[in-house]
Amino acid sequence: MFAVVPDPIPARMRGLNRAEVCDVNFLEAVRAWRGMPRPRPAPDAPILPGSTLTAAAFGDLFESQLLSRQLDLMARVLRVQNKVFYTIGSSGHEGNALLARACRHTDPAFLHYRSGAFMAERARLVPGMDPVRDAALSFAASADDPASGGRHKVWGSKPLWVLPQTSTIASHLPKALGTALAIESGRRLSQPLPIPADSIVMCSFGDASANHATAQTAFNTAMWSAYQKLPVPILFVCEDNGLGISVKTPEGWIAERFSRQPGLDYFFADGLDLAAGHAQVQAAVEHCRRTRRPTFLHLRTTRLMGHAGTDFEVEWRALAELCTAEAQDPLLRSAQIALESGWMDAAGVEAAYETLRARCMAAAIDADTRPKLQTLQEVITPLAPYTPAAVQAEAERVAPVEARQALYGGADALPERQPPRHLAIQINHGLQELLGKYPQALLFGEDVAQKGGVYTVTRDLLRRFGPRRVFNTLLDETMILGMAQGLANMGMLPIPEIQYLAYLHNAIDQLRGEACSLQFFSNDQFRNPMLVRVAGLGYQKGFGGHFHNDNSITALRDIPGLVVGCPSRGDDAVMMLRTLAALARVDGRVAVFLEPIALYMTKDLHAAGDGQWLFDYPAPGQALVLGEGRVYAPDATDLVIFTYGNGVPMALRAATGIEQQLGWQVRVVDLRWLVPLNAAFIGAQAATAQRVLVLDEGRQSGGVGEGVITALVEAGHGHLPVRRVCGADTYTPLAGAAMFGLPSDNAVIGAALDLAQEP
Repeated sequence: MFAVVPDPIPARMRGLNRAEVCDVNFLEAVRAWRGMPRPRPAPDAPILPGSTLTAAAFGDLFESQLLSRQLDLMARVLRVQNKVFYTIGSSGHEGNALLARACRHTDPAFLHYRSGAFMAERARLVPGMDPVRDAALSFAASADDPASGGRHKVWGSKPLWVLPQTSTIASHLPKALGTALAIESGRRLSQPLPIPADSIVMCSFGDASANHATAQTAFNTAMWSAYQKLPVPILFVCEDNGLGISVKTPEGWIAERFSRQPGLDYFFADGLDLAAGHAQVQAAVEHCRRTRRPTFLHLRTTRLMGHAGTDFEVEWRALAELCTAEAQDPLLRSAQIALESGWMDAAGVEAAYETLRARCMAAAIDADTRPKLQTLQEVITPLAPYTPAAVQAEAERVAPVEARQALYGGADALPERQPPRHLAIQINHGLQELLGKYPQALLFGEDVAQKGGVYTVTRDLLRRFGPRRVFNTLLDETMILGMAQGLANMGMLPIPEIQYLAYLHNAIDQLRGEACSLQFFSNDQFRNPMLVRVAGLGYQKGFGGHFHNDNSITALRDIPGLVVGCPSRGDDAVMMLRTLAALARVDGRVAVFLEPIALYMTKDLHAAGDGQWLFDYPAPGQALVLGEGRVYAPDATDLVIFTYGNGVPMALRAATGIEQQLGWQVRVVDLRWLVPLNAAFIGAQAATAQRVLVLDEGRQSGGVGEGVITALVEAGHGHLPVRRVCGADTYTPLAGAAMFGLPSDNAVIGAALDLAQEP
């Protein structure tokens, strides 16, 4: 390795910008080289004796490394001029170019944010790609950025199969693993895949991220699957630089943690030395592709120039330690290889370095002149695409009659010819319908297969559709949602189940930070549509506790782009499922279907045996418009009750008491769609009301009711007398005490009586 900084450290190097130090180090080392080069190797000959890397391949890799470095230097220079808006660089990690060389451009890649050299090298595989231009546009947050349209600095590319990542630590590992599993699912189901069937998934991350719970769930699921002999063609790449911002990874920890894991095949490669690291990187990729086993590549790297431009390492890191890291600069080793091998001379190396500097600076200056996002509408356009006519047409599309009859066992067994049924049976039939209509649909979760779910909602689906389409997962909600994203990436329609709403919170970042953000951060180039079923809400008599009676959806209401539907009756549930599946297929959307557990088996409304909460199965092709509510007694104006889920039968029962006591005619409005709330619909219903009552079983703080009242006020109906009946801000206790914190029929009637006292 070149001698870079002598000991003791000269005064001129103290307190300098470390990017400048790395830049100067490289140029001075190249200019000072006095070695004796070998005869220039032929392009197809090894770059150095004993290396598996050819000279021509080395030349490409070295250029990709130089390009990545100059992008980093450009970002540091132009950030202070407000022309660049991102300074987390790739310096020290340029060895990941080896991965791009070893993989195909059709191998989906979920990348660590220090992947500039990987992107530069992979761009060679597709004609017409310009990694400098594309990166410069992304750094400048230009609307012309081909990855995100100026929404974020991401490494992403549709032609290169690099799915863009935001920086939530390790959150991309579950969906990367899900994509690997989906490749094999598609093959087994004979579903067309958008990539070759022998593709692998490459997922890179840092050594600090490897400790995150979200990463651990992906490793565990990979090993759990491999233990059962299931193909898992994923290459986990840990780019180990020994630091997580300022926290050091214990020496040897990554090797100790991952080198002896059952079901995870470990490889090590030196990412600081292209000639030395090439063989092991190549071996890891080939092993993963050949064996279809989860493979862990431990790639040695270093970190230069700090975590980001705002990280002044000299303030917290010993200068001698900094200089040691800078002496390990992989570009220094690559320059040394170029010179010793005779592939390039010093003048050629410096010329290449400076040519790329000029190219990157010119691209960045040009990018600064390109259009930026100018309006909110431009920003949010890809967030939640919705084409109502196409969605409705798809929702109303019916499978052939013969296929439906074969599915149900004859014409007389069709669900629309059966007597009225309760919610659980109707959802079951609705799911059968979706699985029959969409051969690419898969239903999975905890206990959904043989058992048919905790509440038998998925009963008999395994027998009808087989274990490749209806299957149990391990007990891990994060991985259930990661698998759903992976299946969607490969063209399937995932229908995952989260067993209880309370369990979703362990994994909600897979919706908030990953699934719902993909269309936004890829400018709608990538989509991961899914229909997530979640059992939830309160009122489970005889079965209490806050894990099984979670009445709050506040966390879901805050996720941009998400759709949340909540049926109160079986026919609505079926029509909503049709609409949500169509929304996923047509517009790529992510939806949560919130199923009220307490209404699953409910048959009666007012009195035992009245059967008034049993409904006919809706006719094939009958679907709901997104945002369309159901209105009971639409002509009533004395009092309008807005509610959803369990609140609907409660409001209808209370309406009878209110009419008896006050003589009021009561209209009950079932919102059905909770995210986003249909403000226009709410305003229209309030327009003819004399009084309004909002019944929300969710908690007082952050509940749906707050959104309803806001919609009323913003629609100009703030003058109306309003009462809110809602749940208390508390966890749910066991047994009968669970009901103390929830609305009741009497509470609704009492609120109406209060309204009657107002002038």
